Amino acid sequence: MMICRASLPHGACRWYYPKEREWINRGLGSGDAVGVEKRRPARHNEAVTSIDALHPRLPSPLQEVSDPRFARHGLRLLLKRDDLIHPELIGNKWRKLAPNLEAAAGRTVLTFGGAYSNHLRATAAAGRLLGLPTVGVVRGQELADRPLNPSLARCAADGMRLHFVDRSTYRHKTEPDTLARVLRAAGAEGAYVVPEGGSNSAAVRGCRALGEELRGRADVVALACGTGGTLAGLAAGLAPDQRALGIPVLKGGFLTAGTEELQRQTFGGRRGHWSLDDRFHFGGYARVPGELDAFAQDFEQRHGVPVERLYVAKSLYGLVALAEEGAFERGTTVAAVITGRPFP
Repeated sequence: MMICRASLPHGACRWYYPKEREWINRGLGSGDAVGVEKRRPARHNEAVTSIDALHPRLPSPLQEVSDPRFARHGLRLLLKRDDLIHPELIGNKWRKLAPNLEAAAGRTVLTFGGAYSNHLRATAAAGRLLGLPTVGVVRGQELADRPLNPSLARCAADGMRLHFVDRSTYRHKTEPDTLARVLRAAGAEGAYVVPEGGSNSAAVRGCRALGEELRGRADVVALACGTGGTLAGLAAGLAPDQRALGIPVLKGGFLTAGTEELQRQTFGGRRGHWSLDDRFHFGGYARVPGELDAFAQDFEQRHGVPVERLYVAKSLYGLVALAEEGAFERGTTVAAVITGRPFP
């Protein structure tokens, strides 16, 4: 059984750290910091002709921070502030969604995610801003009769129609027959389908620009990984003497094969130098134990950068641990991609 839930009235908020508010007030450009302004959403029947009309600030800023946990090992730490590309389509979500939204060409966009999916929230926000109908297929039919959590409530407030499916159906969602049933039940048979996490060939090509922006700027580029799409594109865009390091936020050890398959579908084979370190998932997706939360709070206090807990905190924690282990040679410049920001 599959159940849809209607949209709620729109309501949204946005907050910034003091340094980011200073950047906004000063209107600094992408080479230093990003000025962000609130955009009027598209009216209900008003479609924005191009996602570029939302004025992303690209390339995103590259910020050097002084951190003794890296400096004592002779390392430089840079933060690639993809969280400042756009106030609502944040980080790698912009890079992955933008080419898919262009390909949708005004059609309803249907995608998939769990109850706390960053991807669902970003897709819903994009639909509101661009005047596109969106449908979110949510894992867990049991959630249909419960109050919406803050993440799903934001999706609904942004106009996304939520469609709950049982977990067995969700596991088989990529199979043609199952997908067709889901589309029929959701009343979205003509929709443009974006996979869970937004990772497909269009997204990988969009993320290649991230690597191109970092050419010549760092020796190692690290980021948290969910489905592998951002890593697949990033690695393809880096120069031959650079390498990408992925920190999976889910346990299971499946991302090597998944990332290789995304690169094969997009480029015909493996591209770039990349690897994964599976030790920093902290028990799996959405697991944020006290140790990780304390680490994130400390990083925020040290550097004035908001640390998203489900992805970014795990990648930063992993980099600190690797630096202490001596995994990087002295003189190495490490760039950490800040792929998102805290919600709400």
